[in-house]
Parts: sequence; C-alpha cells; structure tokens
Amino acid sequence: MLDAIFDPRRINMNLTSKTKGDVLKELVETVKKTDSALDRQELLDAITMRENKMNTIIMPGVAVPHGYCNTIHGIIGTIGFSREGIEFDQEYRDPVHLFFMLLMDGSSCEQHLYVLSRLLEMINSATLGEITGIESSQEIYKLICRY
Repeated sequence: MLDAIFDPRRINMNLTSKTKGDVLKELVETVKKTDSALDRQELLDAITMRENKMNTIIMPGVAVPHGYCNTIHGIIGTIGFSREGIEFDQEYRDPVHLFFMLLMDGSSCEQHLYVLSRLLEMINSATLGEITGIESSQEIYKLICRY
C-alpha cells in the first residue's frame, strides 16, 4: 500500500533545512522533481495552511505534514530525513528528524486516514532508531514496501 504512495525518487535522506518553513519547501521540491507539472506554490500553500491549523507531529521525532490540492489525483507522498533535526513546533522540545509529507485531492480523505494508520504501524513496529539509522532511500523504500 505505502509503496504506491511513496516513490523512491521522492525520498530525500539528507534534508538541509533548519526551519519548519524551509523544510516544507524542501519537501515540496522533492515532489516537484518527479512531477514538474504540479504547481510549487499550490503545494506549499496546501501544506502550510494545514500546518497553521495544527502541527502534524505524530510522535517525538516524526511529523506528517499534509494538505489537499485540486491538481493532485489520489495521494502522493515524499519522505525526508534530517540528521540534525528541525524544531518543527515551539511546543515540542524534541526536534523532528523524519517527515512523511502527503498531498491529496479532496476525495481521498478516507484513503488518507488509512495511509496514516499504515505509517503509524510501520513506525511502531520498527523503532525510530532503526528507521533513522537507514542510510539510503532504497533501504527506506524497502521498509515501506512491507506496509
């Protein structure tokens, strides 16, 4: 299931951003590498609008920024990893290292919830240390393919 959402070309294991705004831009750029027809600003606006409502940290060290876009068909995702970690929300002291960004059309709400449940299952079955110890996008993609 997750292998249909996350393309190995949309996995960035070396995020360089230092701020929340910059990491969202960097994740959008990772999506744009595989689909240049998508509008960069529309994607960023969708993600930012959702983040402004409530942060998307799902557990210490992990965030799932997501948003709805009219130009997306179904759900597409990208994965980013920051070795240094990023302060993603002032209320949380732990930096976020692992990002699963999801972009979807308005009719994919139910599928979106299923994807979130599969991500949580994956994260809970493999410790965050194991996941963050992965060195390559192919390795993390292999892990995702099991879910």
